[in-house]
Amino acid sequence: MDLATLEADFAALVFPAFTEETALHLGLTLVEMGRAQALPIVIDIRTRDRTLFHVALPGSSAINDNWARRKSNTALMFQAPSLLVQTRMEAKGEDLARHGLSSVDYATNGGAVTIRTGAAGVVACVTVSGLPQVEDHKLAIAAIRAVLAKS
Repeated sequence: MDLATLEADFAALVFPAFTEETALHLGLTLVEMGRAQALPIVIDIRTRDRTLFHVALPGSSAINDNWARRKSNTALMFQAPSLLVQTRMEAKGEDLARHGLSSVDYATNGGAVTIRTGAAGVVACVTVSGLPQVEDHKLAIAAIRAVLAKS
């Protein structure tokens, strides 16, 4: 995905509010999407200090949990989707080490998409892990769009 598309999605996908109920609705939307296609994914929705939703669908593994944690950490640290962070860093010739961050706890791979509200900015992130990184990202974006369309 190109930088302009990633930046446009980031700017456009804003929730009016985001609560535990919204997290549950988003998580269940992703579960439905994943099950419909038999996707071997982990779905994680979290804030900086709390997990709001987590599920591992059939075929996923513990490594997907670790990827989800690392991608979520990146999205929450940079306040932007992990794939956007990766694309911005690549454009500048940077990496996580340049920012003093270890790959043990951070990953710029796509799949963690920040959840923003108009009033508070980034409040959480939704992460999908188990598919190629761009597909993880696209699935998270599709679920956010579906939930926002029902708001």
